Amino acid sequence: MSKVFQKIKQHIHRMDSRHLQIASGFLWVSLFVLVGKLAGAAKEMALAWRYGVSSTVDAYVFVLNLINWPVSVWFSILCVVILPLFTRLKADAADELPRFRAELLGLTVLIGFVLAGACWLLFPTLLHSDWLGLPRASLEYAIKMTEGLAILGLLGALISFFSACLLAAGRHLNTLFEAIPALALLLALVLLPGVMPEPLIWGTIAGYALHVAALGYSLSQRGELRTIGFVQRSPAWRFFWTSIGIMALGQALGSLTSLIDQFFAIGLGEGVLSTLSYAYRILALLLGLGAAAISRATLPVFSEVVSKGQTDIAKLTLRWTILMVCLALLVLIGSWLLAPSAVSLLFERGAFTSADTRSVSSILRYSLFQIIFYFPSLVMLSMLAAQRRYTLIAASGAMNLLSKLLFSALLVPTLGVNGLVLSTVLMYAASFFLLAWFVFGTSSIIAKTP
Repeated sequence: MSKVFQKIKQHIHRMDSRHLQIASGFLWVSLFVLVGKLAGAAKEMALAWRYGVSSTVDAYVFVLNLINWPVSVWFSILCVVILPLFTRLKADAADELPRFRAELLGLTVLIGFVLAGACWLLFPTLLHSDWLGLPRASLEYAIKMTEGLAILGLLGALISFFSACLLAAGRHLNTLFEAIPALALLLALVLLPGVMPEPLIWGTIAGYALHVAALGYSLSQRGELRTIGFVQRSPAWRFFWTSIGIMALGQALGSLTSLIDQFFAIGLGEGVLSTLSYAYRILALLLGLGAAAISRATLPVFSEVVSKGQTDIAKLTLRWTILMVCLALLVLIGSWLLAPSAVSLLFERGAFTSADTRSVSSILRYSLFQIIFYFPSLVMLSMLAAQRRYTLIAASGAMNLLSKLLFSALLVPTLGVNGLVLSTVLMYAASFFLLAWFVFGTSSIIAKTP
């Protein structure tokens, strides 16, 4: 035992310790994520109070997730690609970084306008499709929402870019700022329902706009948002486009799994999607703490280790993978015991009944098992991203999609919504073992990566 404490003390006194860097980043990001998730929980309480388990929430969740899907793909690509790229530019060509950042902002704006236009023009046709199976009440409100929420394509793309830039600079304010959209919607739902028409729609838009403003101001104060460029002259684009192709495919395939839940749930009856959404909101508090804290703490450190040509990254990854498995088990046990109380405390008021509490609690308990595989997988993904093993990351994304489709098709007909949740647990389990094989089973190959 004394050797353990001696080792911990040694890492604390070594300010260059990689473990200390990761632990420090993990704690700060966890604190900021907690603030954001608490704001999100307050927003969900207001949503449950006003709308309960209803077709309105079904429509809102469905449309918002459809719009956020391409935005989340762009954010994932930026985080995985530009963090190692920015680290490399700072070390080899620091003068080139401002120009590349300005040109990447120009590309982001163009992508944002394309996304917003596509949402506004194409979503009504998509929502009317017979194969989608939206109930009539949900369909009418979803179409109305699409007209206003299409602008989130542009705002979401800008948020993704600004957040990735702050993360690349080693600053975690973007994590704290993620509370802004939830707080704005909370204000609209609770304090302005009689003043603001369609508070669910305009509260969401206002929150995204304020989020963009806060991130942009933070970057401009540090001189990192001076201009915008629409012509790609920076030599860094060659590396960016070389990396982004396979990454875009992998992230698009992997993120489709959340949409699969929507399409299956909407066919199980009215209110099922909103029930699933409430359970996932609590789960998101736990997964969000892990995802943001683990990825944003490990990726910058792993990128620095790789850029300096150090070879201890596999051992570092193994230690943090084991640590995250232990943390996940503790979170699972505590969350399982507290699930019914948490659902009741957060949502059971107004239009949200005790029967809704039982339904949401049951789904939440099934979904908690994915934490065991999710937390350690994030550490391994950070290692692969730092080493620019984008083909392996894309392969894991494709594996997620295929396994999710397979398990959903097998389990949903017999177990209903619980089968849908269990399919996600099995998907993350398959992904975990695949990533472990990539990282540790092929360590001799990965070690040769430049």
